[in-house]
Amino acid sequence: MDFEKDTIKKITYKLIPALIVLYIIAYIDRGAVGFAKLYMNADVGLSDAAYGLGAGLFFIGYFIFEVPSNLMLAKFGARKWFTRILLTWGLITMAMALTQGPKSFYALRFLLGAAEAGFFPGVLYLITLWYPIRHRSKVMGYFVLAQPLALVIAGPLLGALLGMDGIANLHGWQWIFILVGLPAVLLALPTYRYLPDDINTVKWLSDEQKSWLKNQLLQDQTEYKQTTHANPLHALKDKRVLMLALYFLPLPLCVYGIGLWLPTIIQKFGGNSDFQIGLLTSVPYIFAIIGLLVIPRSVERLNDRYGHMAFLYIVGAIGMFSSAWFNSPVLQLIGLSAVAFALFTGIAVFWTIPGRFLTGLSAAAGIAIINAFGNLGGYVGPFMIGLLKESTGTMSSGLYFLTGIMIFGLIMTYFMYIKMEKNTATKSSGLSELKKIAS
Repeated sequence: MDFEKDTIKKITYKLIPALIVLYIIAYIDRGAVGFAKLYMNADVGLSDAAYGLGAGLFFIGYFIFEVPSNLMLAKFGARKWFTRILLTWGLITMAMALTQGPKSFYALRFLLGAAEAGFFPGVLYLITLWYPIRHRSKVMGYFVLAQPLALVIAGPLLGALLGMDGIANLHGWQWIFILVGLPAVLLALPTYRYLPDDINTVKWLSDEQKSWLKNQLLQDQTEYKQTTHANPLHALKDKRVLMLALYFLPLPLCVYGIGLWLPTIIQKFGGNSDFQIGLLTSVPYIFAIIGLLVIPRSVERLNDRYGHMAFLYIVGAIGMFSSAWFNSPVLQLIGLSAVAFALFTGIAVFWTIPGRFLTGLSAAAGIAIINAFGNLGGYVGPFMIGLLKESTGTMSSGLYFLTGIMIFGLIMTYFMYIKMEKNTATKSSGLSELKKIAS
């Protein structure tokens, strides 16, 4: 057991901190447009509906290029492909400072999604290559921790950057795009030098550790009946992949629906400076961090994914409804904190499911397909809130819409449990009986 623990610790120490740093930069980049919107809309002539459309177009680019990007990662290796992703997304983010109106905003948001496509599912694919299934819940919790951690950092940081208005004759929102895009460009070369491509090439694992890890991954393939399609794109025809894509949809839809409008919601509380808005925006994500430190450990200990997912959807739906129903800023912030707790923890738990039945290139394609289709919610969420806000004059209508989406996720949890968990349990039980007979 000490040997296993030491091996997993070493892999985690070498891979996860670096990937967390990169994802923090990516997520600060994603949150930047929500703060820039506070002043950019008036400066370049964007309506709420136009902002919602443009914010969501990121995910259309992401959707189109995600599967090809993940297959390219499998072909060229993590070092080269992540380096390419970092360079392009950093440069395009910096170019967002040149936005002149709706058309340029739409184009740059689409290109940014295309550039970043493959990073998150690429990391998920790497986790399937380096970790046996029983260790993935905790590792996913650590990695997804980067999302709310980034947003805790982003709130005060982006609020402060808005205060740079007028420096070098640039608006504060332009400084936001320039300074959040720059770190991705600067980290491209260190990423190329540091990240390993596969188990065989690393020097920090002994031959014994490499052999043990490969055997564990092979055992998972047998025990969980993992599928490797001859053509990885055949994962598109796998009903389990398509069901998981639909099941994942509510999470990014609500995460980005809330996240890209959260500074605007907080601004409506009234009487706060840009920096104070940034601080208050960070509060829900602190609760998300708490959830990610607690829930994935519980999932791993109890080996129960769908029960935890049902609990999180219930908490999220109640929090979303409360934030729409109550007029008190304190009660709204409590509701939004419950939503953040549920959504980000739900993402970590969800991503332990696909690797239970897909492996190899099929995992690369399947994960990318699930993430791509699910992240269409990143387009729908901000766009629908912008549309509903413009037509009703209130944010509450958008929050009620997201409450319904959370309830849909709860209903899907039941059907996913019937389809996935019971089938897996039946197969595992049959395999155990065969082992008993053989012995």
